[in-house]
Amino acid sequence: MNVSANVTVVLQYRDSFAKAVTKNVIVVVLGISINYINASLIHTFCKHQIFYMNPRYILFIHLVVNDMIQLTLTVMLFVISYTLYKINVSVCCTFILLALFTTENTPLNLACMAVECYIAICLPLRHIQICTVKRTLMLIGLIWMTSMLSVLPDLFITLATQPLDFFHSRVFCLRGTVFPHPLIVKKRDSTYLMFLVIVWITIFYTYFKILFTAKTANKNAKKARNTILLHGFQLLLCMTTYVAPQLLTVLQQWFPKNYVDSLYIYYIIVQVLPRSISPIIYGIRDNTFRKYLKRYLLCKVSKPEAINYN
Repeated sequence: MNVSANVTVVLQYRDSFAKAVTKNVIVVVLGISINYINASLIHTFCKHQIFYMNPRYILFIHLVVNDMIQLTLTVMLFVISYTLYKINVSVCCTFILLALFTTENTPLNLACMAVECYIAICLPLRHIQICTVKRTLMLIGLIWMTSMLSVLPDLFITLATQPLDFFHSRVFCLRGTVFPHPLIVKKRDSTYLMFLVIVWITIFYTYFKILFTAKTANKNAKKARNTILLHGFQLLLCMTTYVAPQLLTVLQQWFPKNYVDSLYIYYIIVQVLPRSISPIIYGIRDNTFRKYLKRYLLCKVSKPEAINYN
C-alpha cells in the first residue's frame, strides 16, 4: 500500500512554496468535504431505526466509517510529508497500521455488500433468514480480523528484526520505511494477490447473477445491478494501491519531468476520490437514505415530531 504517494520524492523534488500550499489546501478541503458528507450519513444512520436494523445499511455505514478513518489518515500523512517530513517511528507505525487495516477492509466490505445484494435479488425468500443483524456484525468482526491477520505480521517481523533504537528514530512515514524487511514485501504481494482474486471473483459472480435476474425481474434487480457496477468501480480504484509500485514506475517513465505532479494526481485519484463514491451509492441513489439525509446535510435538523418513519 502507498499511504502517501508523493512523499517518497519530496526531499528530491521540492515543490515551490505556492504550489505546495495549493496542493495541501486542495487535499485538506477535499478531505474535510468528503468527511462532512460521510459524517452526515453516519448521523442519519444513527438517528433512525430503519437503518441500524437493516444489514445492508449496517455494512454501508461500516464502509463509511472505514473510509473516514482512511481518508483522515492519508490527509494527515500528506500534510506531514510537506511540513514535518520525518516523524517518530513508533508514531508512524500506529498511523501505518491503522491505514493498512482500513485499506484492506474496503475491498472485503465491498465484496460482502455485493453478496448481500445478490441474496436480496436472487434469493429473496431466504434473505431475512440469511442476512440478520447479528450475522452482519459478526461479518464485520471477521473483516477486521482478516485485515489484522494480514497486517500484524509486518509489525511482528519488524519487532523481531530491528533494534530497539530503530523505534525511537525519525523517518519518512511510509510502509517501506517502518516495515523494511524484504520478507514483508513478499508476504504483502501474496496477500494482495489473494485478496484481488477472491474479491473480483465475488464481484463478477454476483454482478452476472444479478444481471441475469434483472432481465426478467423488476426495477429493484436492475438497480442492484447498477449498484454492483459502482461497487466494482470503487473497488477498481481502491485496488490500484495493490499495484502501486508498478504504476509508479510507469508514471516515472512516462512523465519524468512532472513526476511529482503525477504522484499528486495519483494520490487524489487512488486515495481520496474512492472515499466519495459511497455517499453517491447510498446517499444519493438510495431513495430511503436520501429522504432522511436531506434533513441533516445542510445542518437543518427537523424536529422529532416532524419526522415520518413510514
